[in-house]
Amino acid sequence: MPAVLAEHFNKEGIRTMFKITLLSTALTCFSLISNVATADTLDQVRERGKLECGVSQGAAGFSLANSSGQMEGLDADICRAVAAAVLKDPNAVDFVQLSSNERFVALQAGRVDMLARTTTQTLSRDMDVGVDFAAINFFDGQGFLVPKKLGITDPKQLDGAVICLRQGSSSVQNLADYFGSLGIKYTPLLFEQSDEVVKAYGTGRCDAYSIDRAVLAGDRLKLHDPNEHVILDAVISKEPLALVVRQNDSRWADVVRWSFWALVNAEELGVTAATVSELAKTSTNPEVLRLLGKDSNYGEKLGLDAEFGLRAISAVGNYGEIFDRSLGKNSSIKLSRGPNELWNHGGLMYAAPWH
Repeated sequence: MPAVLAEHFNKEGIRTMFKITLLSTALTCFSLISNVATADTLDQVRERGKLECGVSQGAAGFSLANSSGQMEGLDADICRAVAAAVLKDPNAVDFVQLSSNERFVALQAGRVDMLARTTTQTLSRDMDVGVDFAAINFFDGQGFLVPKKLGITDPKQLDGAVICLRQGSSSVQNLADYFGSLGIKYTPLLFEQSDEVVKAYGTGRCDAYSIDRAVLAGDRLKLHDPNEHVILDAVISKEPLALVVRQNDSRWADVVRWSFWALVNAEELGVTAATVSELAKTSTNPEVLRLLGKDSNYGEKLGLDAEFGLRAISAVGNYGEIFDRSLGKNSSIKLSRGPNELWNHGGLMYAAPWH
């Protein structure tokens, strides 16, 4: 039986805390809207010559600085793709690391132009926080990381446990709903900073750590002995992680959406970072020619040029290439594609047609 380190919180207590946090964030966000410049974001980014992209505080596989200080991961490369599309330079990006609590406030205040920050699209966020979701870039679900020595194989065995969680994440509400429906008592231990929750779990302050399974896979590698910890098979939620922009900025939302969708369509059409330049010259496939701006000028409709998709792909590769080096077979995490496989290979990843 896992140790109990503090008084139990019941389901209603967590629900109330979640609602108060969400309301406080929403009020703060809306109070800052008037401070954001009236020009749309595309114009602001061009004038500045830099994309301010909000990312995590260090989620392996999504946005984590390497030993040289360069940001790596799926989210980081999507930021670079947008910069390449808009500014013709994938390196024209400032990565702004944000906690779960501060990400929406930073976006509304104009501190960042977009979020590529493992952010789940939910109804309350879409309606209450003054943001729009441009596109889903990763499908995940909430899971549990537990010490192997506890012998736990099912979340139902966590009755009476202390669970480490990230404050401000959807994981808090998900866990309250899941355990509440089962009548399981537990004690949440909340942390704002990413490294804080990993340290707390690693030093035994909690019996389990619960968040999106892909994040758990990356955070597991930060522990002293990753092999002594296991991710349970159970998945307790849907976590469609999405790119986020300010509400009512439709042109910028379109720019972010189609810059990302260029990467997904590229994988479906077999266009890679290595082949994109040659295919732009030699392909006879009308879909490829449209994607690369050689048989149309869809970029003009977005306020961009014809080759914005070509530049995004050339900068970071297609979606599959990014996944493989960030989270998949060519990474230390080695996640399977699962639901992030293309729709025509049994997955959920899908981009609208380029016509």
